[in-house]
Amino acid sequence: MSRLDPHSYVDTDQARTRHIRLRWSVDFKRRSLEGEVLIELDREASGTFDLDTKGLAIHWVRTAGGAAIPYQLGDEEPILGRRLRLDLPAGTRTLAIAYAASPEAVALQWLEPEQTSGKKHPLLFSQCQAIHARTIVPIQDSPSIRMTYAAEVTVPTPLSAVMSAGPAGDWPGPAADTRTFRFEMPQRIPAYLIALAVGNLVSRDLSPRARVWAEPEIVESAAWELAGVEAMILAAEKLFGPYEWDRYDMLVLPHSFPFGGMENPRMTFLTPTLLAGDHSLVDVVAHELAHSWTGNLVTNASMEHFWLNEGCTVWAERRILEALHGSGAAVLGWAIGEKALEQAIQRFGADSPLMKLRTDLTGIDPDDAFSVIPYEKGARFLALIERTAGRERFDEFVRAYIDRFRFTSMTSEQFMEFLEQRFPGMSERVNASAWLSEPGMPAGAPVFRSETLDGLTSLAGAWSDGRRPSAEQIAAWKPAERLVYMQHVPRPLSADDCAWLDSAFSLNACGNYEILVEWLTIAASSDYAPSFNRIREVMARVGRMKYLRPVFTAMGAHPRTRGLARDIFAAAAPSYHALSRRVIESILEKYPAEAAAGA
Repeated sequence: MSRLDPHSYVDTDQARTRHIRLRWSVDFKRRSLEGEVLIELDREASGTFDLDTKGLAIHWVRTAGGAAIPYQLGDEEPILGRRLRLDLPAGTRTLAIAYAASPEAVALQWLEPEQTSGKKHPLLFSQCQAIHARTIVPIQDSPSIRMTYAAEVTVPTPLSAVMSAGPAGDWPGPAADTRTFRFEMPQRIPAYLIALAVGNLVSRDLSPRARVWAEPEIVESAAWELAGVEAMILAAEKLFGPYEWDRYDMLVLPHSFPFGGMENPRMTFLTPTLLAGDHSLVDVVAHELAHSWTGNLVTNASMEHFWLNEGCTVWAERRILEALHGSGAAVLGWAIGEKALEQAIQRFGADSPLMKLRTDLTGIDPDDAFSVIPYEKGARFLALIERTAGRERFDEFVRAYIDRFRFTSMTSEQFMEFLEQRFPGMSERVNASAWLSEPGMPAGAPVFRSETLDGLTSLAGAWSDGRRPSAEQIAAWKPAERLVYMQHVPRPLSADDCAWLDSAFSLNACGNYEILVEWLTIAASSDYAPSFNRIREVMARVGRMKYLRPVFTAMGAHPRTRGLARDIFAAAAPSYHALSRRVIESILEKYPAEAAAGA
């Protein structure tokens, strides 16, 4: 008997979940998600059977025939939660559990009407990755275990429910002023891909198999921004094989959503910050779409192999962008990712064990280990293999890998074994052990260059010599080119230099959040007071961790901005997702102690 996953109580000797049926009731007044789960096992079982829970109140556990099943909740463990240990009677194949989630469940964010676009109705959304499904259902919460699911969700009228599953009808609910929505997910997924959202939601079709959902106030702009998603799906299918999830629907959530996107199958969750009004940020969708092959179809077996999800997906995303926009766009994507990787290395330290691709996360919360390292380092590892094998041969390998391991969960060791089968000696040729098992970036990491990129970085590097781009150059640059230039501008800047940059690029009024947040980071690190109001406005409105982390970090450089940061967080914390609050709190804790008196 041994544990399958350091972040789950599941062990290798026990039966595995084959299918679950959820029955949930959503109550916004009590912030309550309550109901039952019916668990179908892959074989008959008896005796000890363990499930993961966190913050759940267990009402009862019964067999399919209604007989009580003895159970015991273990002690609370800060990362894992409480083990729910059942004593199954002989021959058990199905069991039912009635329970209620905590109003503070990490997987759920309950939004008041004023926190939504419409300001009239509340909204709820879930975020179960990495190990938060256990906060809304007692479950084997490890990506090594995949299951199908069905759900019936009862919500207040006139609200609607959507899930990471196919809709299967709706009808009047059991109580007055409620409605019940049914869903079915026929493909096997890990627990972290169970997703729910409830609110005043409407949809617009984008193609026969793609649709966007959002609040009525933003659905038209969302549909316009995302109109090209079918072209992305077709490009991805040419690279990686058929799309196997029937539909690719998307939900644009309020600003408090902590990520750019979450690849929930059949219902990708997206941040509204991508609605720039010029299609400049919709490439975020290419990443979430790529997960349909690398992540959802072939999944990391535990968070210790997270690079298999995210590194593979960043590589796949950039191949999609290259197919759609050319090699130059892909090179700029690699350059932007390189800057993010440099910042992550600075944050953790080049010698940190979290710089390894194959990590040991025993006793470490995966949320605390989260960074772009598995994304960008992992993608570069794959790009190195691609260059070594040759693109045509590597593309054949990727298709074979996806086809061979579809609907399964993988370890790094299994990936390398398959790689060696297809390319004998490849591990040694690319120095795979350094990539997987050593911190830092190995020698020989691939470099991505283009004439456009070299020109942008050279011009930004000459800032201190007084060189500036002309108005004609700036007007001709695409958004990604503007971002690359700004990422390489030195900081801090003088007040005059900040004023020039703001004026030349119209930064405070910019609607592209990638560029805007890069500017606010420069302004904060430069103690540039004319941008303080814009910093306050954006940081109070946007809950995406990618944007919060650099700006709050930059505000730590000066007494005035440290005070600004604390004021913003005190006012905005209730609207942030719990994951975002943790990030900001960890940053504020590192501010100099004397700043409190001078703030």
